[in-house]
Amino acid sequence: MKQETRFLDRLLPGYARRTLLIVLIFNCTAYYIPKLLSPLLRFHTISTSLDDRLPLVPGFVFIYVLAYVQWFFGYCVIARDSRERCRRAFSAEMIAKAICLIVFLCFPTRLDRPTVEARDFSTWTLSWIYRLDTPVNLFPSIHCLASWLCFREALGLKRMPRWYAWAQLGFTLLVFASVLLVKQHIWPDILGGVAAVELGLLLRRLFHADRLMAKIEQIPRSSV
Repeated sequence: MKQETRFLDRLLPGYARRTLLIVLIFNCTAYYIPKLLSPLLRFHTISTSLDDRLPLVPGFVFIYVLAYVQWFFGYCVIARDSRERCRRAFSAEMIAKAICLIVFLCFPTRLDRPTVEARDFSTWTLSWIYRLDTPVNLFPSIHCLASWLCFREALGLKRMPRWYAWAQLGFTLLVFASVLLVKQHIWPDILGGVAAVELGLLLRRLFHADRLMAKIEQIPRSSV
């Protein structure tokens, strides 16, 4: 038990756990509420000729899936850097997700995806992703949002070497390519995800949203 506790402490500081739990809950809210309301929404298609010309490359589904590993590792690194970094980064992240929720409800988009036959492991994985994830909640891309946030915050980390930020940038660009080449998103969705992060960072600075995170940390656990 003590070993498990020490491992958890090394992975994620105590001050960050409640914050990341709230981030996770808010992320699920922003993602699933529009899906539940989708029968009531009027969807738009903003696909471009460039998106139509891009080929389907099933092998990129592995980059698409590995993005979840990037987020888990990246968010833990951000949280471990410092209490202040944790507050700043994840208050901006929640603002960005709130922007996504508003857009998902006010300007919902839909994408016509190709039919994929499961002939090998990559096409089987992609068809499985298609079944799990309906082609809505596209603009802005939450996939690209989370990867871009990992890169943006990596630029200011104190406890990581400089190459880490470049590695985050390289993988983030691969994630951008993957969402296009597995036909889960179109390029405006990528721009929307990046813009949501940048606007979240700006609004966090303007309204000092990290102070709210500080107050959340100070709430006694018995009252939560």
